[in-house]
Amino acid sequence: MALRVPQSGGPQLFKEGYKNLQGLEEVILRNIQATKEMSEITRTSFGPYGRNKMIVNHLDKLFVTNDAATIIRELEVVHPAAKLLVMASQQQEAEAGDGTNYVIILASELLQRAEPLLRMGLHPSEIARGYELAMDEALEQLDTLAVDEVKVWSEQSELLKAVRTAVASKQYGQEHVLAPLVAEAVQASMPRDATRFSVDNVRVVKIMGGGLAQSRVVHGMVLPQAPETVCHNAQFARVAVFSCPVDMGQTETKGTVLLHNANEMLDYTKGEEAQMEQAV
Repeated sequence: MALRVPQSGGPQLFKEGYKNLQGLEEVILRNIQATKEMSEITRTSFGPYGRNKMIVNHLDKLFVTNDAATIIRELEVVHPAAKLLVMASQQQEAEAGDGTNYVIILASELLQRAEPLLRMGLHPSEIARGYELAMDEALEQLDTLAVDEVKVWSEQSELLKAVRTAVASKQYGQEHVLAPLVAEAVQASMPRDATRFSVDNVRVVKIMGGGLAQSRVVHGMVLPQAPETVCHNAQFARVAVFSCPVDMGQTETKGTVLLHNANEMLDYTKGEEAQMEQAV
């Protein structure tokens, strides 16, 4: 005798919003529909002419951007199938730093192309096997479609080949200004083993009042704040960088110091100077 699991007869058994889905029509095709809706959100932001999206997150913070990585990070995606696309795009962002929107669009399009095959009666495993064979063939054909190749990673002219197209996707029309700067910064911080390059070695500092054409590469350290002393310029100076605060320690309670003459005042300040010199 076979056991039969009874279906829910109403909302009294499960919380509000519960749905029981079964079969091809209600499960797989609904997952495909969810991924399609996910790609429709980011599809119009693809490419240099992509449109900006206005997003208000759960903290009521407003974002206006066409960056797919920012869009999917601020969206609270709960559908399991759409969440897989979000995780894939986030992995692409972590490994390559770009191509997040392309991952979502390509994966959604592959699933939509699989929908008529599912209706014809093919099993999902057979469709997945077909996509794996197509991937192997595509990887073989990609090598033959290359128009150029970066051979020497330590030369700026070679780096420009790879940097220019990446910059053009975000700052279209300004790649002739930004691409040489990015290539110069990458060349200056490139280790001997190019595969160990870290993007944290290059920092970007924004200064109010300037324009994009005034951007330049500084080999060293930039502190985006005004000096605390009257000395604004120094040449051949020795610079000390402290990783801890250099100031006098303060107690949690307040106290009162009574000074009767000038000598006591001088002795009091000398004590603070001695403590400061000891700390330095």
